[in-house]
Amino acid sequence: MADKKSLGKEFSKGLIAENPVLRLVLGTCPTLAISTSVENSIGMGIAASFVLVCSNIVISALRKVIPSKVRIPAFVVIIAAFVSIVQMFVKAFAPALDASLGIYLPLIVVNCIILGRAEAFASKNPVLASTIDGIGMGVGFTFAISLMASIREFLGAGNLSLKVLGFGTNLTDIFNLGETDVLTAIGLEPILIFILAPGGFFCYGLLMACANKLAEMKGKPKAELKSCDSCPLATSCAIKIEGKECAK
Repeated sequence: MADKKSLGKEFSKGLIAENPVLRLVLGTCPTLAISTSVENSIGMGIAASFVLVCSNIVISALRKVIPSKVRIPAFVVIIAAFVSIVQMFVKAFAPALDASLGIYLPLIVVNCIILGRAEAFASKNPVLASTIDGIGMGVGFTFAISLMASIREFLGAGNLSLKVLGFGTNLTDIFNLGETDVLTAIGLEPILIFILAPGGFFCYGLLMACANKLAEMKGKPKAELKSCDSCPLATSCAIKIEGKECAK
């Protein structure tokens, strides 16, 4: 029972307590760039989650074999292998999604969520726990980026995609509006800035503020940048920030 509770906690922490986007402030680049469309966000979330889970499993299984001095290059090679698999699969079966995600699909290789979990968790824990951690973090990332995309797409375009990998529909089709968007149909106008970069930062800030408020209500610390000390790769990094060296 204790093991089940522990595994349940490893899964749930990625959803709320340690959500990689809203609490750990990781993966902000794809979050801001891809979250203009729910369909693209779900596609990115599924791709990143697959890489995260598979890389966690392999890294955990090889944690006692990989030499400490070359662990980061080894992690990158493992992650890159799974990203290549995902990219070929998407190109073959979802070319439209591949075109929409563009450079951000291969850039999953350097996604700080995946590399961070490899260093902070998978390299130190058994395979099962690392698998659950990867699933939880992947679901948390997908939820956060999709929530942000829902707000931006609806307010910015007046529509909301309900598609997953090309299958599904959207709000205008559900209400038979044709070329008219939902906001225009009810006498409002889309706020175009929401699908632009400033709208992305604004929406991200609002969601983080809500996450911080919920954390404060539960007596947990707010999400904030704490220089190098909070970085899972600090021990292998030699960058100096605020006059403090991460590692020698």
